[in-house]
Amino acid sequence: MSDAISVDREKVTADQAAKLSAVLPRGAVQAAAPQQEDPRQSAAPSTGGNNRVAELQVSAHLMTLESGLFCVFQTPGCAPPDPVTSLPGVRITPAPGIAGRPEAVSVSTFREDGWLNGTAALVRVTDGSAQILVTIYQDKGQDAAPRLQVLRLGGEVGAPVQQAVPAAATAPQAAPPAASTPVGPNPEVMAHVQRMGDVTCDLGDWLGVKGSRQWVEGFGIAPNNGIMLSDIEYQAVLGRNWLSPWVEGGKYCGSRGMALPLLGLKVRLKGEAAKAYECRYSGTFVDGSAVGPVSDGESCEAESLAALEAFQIEVRPRNAAMTLSAVKAIDKKVPVRPSPAAGALPVPPSRSGLRPRVKT
Repeated sequence: MSDAISVDREKVTADQAAKLSAVLPRGAVQAAAPQQEDPRQSAAPSTGGNNRVAELQVSAHLMTLESGLFCVFQTPGCAPPDPVTSLPGVRITPAPGIAGRPEAVSVSTFREDGWLNGTAALVRVTDGSAQILVTIYQDKGQDAAPRLQVLRLGGEVGAPVQQAVPAAATAPQAAPPAASTPVGPNPEVMAHVQRMGDVTCDLGDWLGVKGSRQWVEGFGIAPNNGIMLSDIEYQAVLGRNWLSPWVEGGKYCGSRGMALPLLGLKVRLKGEAAKAYECRYSGTFVDGSAVGPVSDGESCEAESLAALEAFQIEVRPRNAAMTLSAVKAIDKKVPVRPSPAAGALPVPPSRSGLRPRVKT
């Protein structure tokens, strides 16, 4: 072992080194040359070795929305994110500063960490226009940014929407209208399920697969027991205290193929049907929880707000002797309609807006 003492030049002044030389034997003090950084190491990727900081490519855009409820989702067909880094990634937040009116904006995502990747975000704007901040994170040098679409789910349909995202998003579109084309031989309940497509069943049966973790994106109801379509309506749970508008029987409620899961549902009867029948429904959710049966008009949703994966809707006579036909005959308001004329569920329109041809 050498008896020399190494002295760091950056920490010891010349005067201090001279004093040390006077006290210690000659040659005991050696100035340590500062270490030179290997240029090959500095040029190495920031994710390897001992480097702790990775430089990303970040772009941000301000988007102005009018009052209403909007769904922001990634355009179908975009390249999937990296399986390790999950980049590119997208976050949507209220815009900073009073000019963007952040107090008028509520953003709800379906991932607990707030990332949009693989899902969608719901944006609610109240009391006039406000701004949201769309931020995209990419690996450095990555060219293609995810393309986003904005779909209006509710609000002032005629209100214009100012577009402030030149390349990251397309202009908001109005929600596609529900089709009136029947599906098959009068199914009573229909839903669009993730990776399963459109599935149907009768009232009282379960729709969707329990434990599959494949969420429901939309549904519709058209009873075949003589209930008027105008006497049954339903809502979709879109977020905490967020509900879609009430939808009348025979129409589609929700989305289709946009990775926007329903978090629950509400169903209620009206008019003559409410006098003769009672409705209850149950649901299971992707986190393994189950709710129900709940009564007519109550919300069927998980405490965790997990996505709905399967549900059951039951409509039963309140009294075995008091059927809907009996109620109508007593009131003599409308003639009794045969069951087959109750209506049929529509096929929700595809993203292209085309509807399937139906044989008549």
